[in-house]
Amino acid sequence: MNCKTVKQSKVIVGSLMQPVHANTLGNIHGGEIMKLMDNAGAIVAMRHSREKVVTARADGLEFRTPVHVGNYVTCSCQLTFVGNTSMEVAITVMIEDLKVESPPIVALTGYFTYVAIDSWGKPIKVPKLEISNEEEAKLFEEGKQRYLKYKELKKNPEN
Repeated sequence: MNCKTVKQSKVIVGSLMQPVHANTLGNIHGGEIMKLMDNAGAIVAMRHSREKVVTARADGLEFRTPVHVGNYVTCSCQLTFVGNTSMEVAITVMIEDLKVESPPIVALTGYFTYVAIDSWGKPIKVPKLEISNEEEAKLFEEGKQRYLKYKELKKNPEN
């Protein structure tokens, strides 16, 4: 199985927030943003594996600022870690107020983990991740630590 680079699967997905996505205050529901993140992250995982994927975990979600109706939201996604069957995707959600001339700001960050599956829903091996620079190496090591921590928690759920 060949290695693939981070660049080969990187994606930016955008969407304009509508009233149907909001609560009565005009803030977009956090779940709507998480759904966008999950869909965008799944594209990255499918590009890397060229297989069907399922979401296994969402980690470290940090809501930094509200998202409002009329904001343009982009999800920038890239692989950070790849195991045998799982892939961790770092996702940064940026918002842009289209009514004012100002740069986009970070609204939310997090990590989503996907598992590639076969037609019977069983996990299958995915290509390894080729590390191209120091930043990718750092992100890979951080992702590996999250992966190992999660595996340990699964073995010992009382900890």
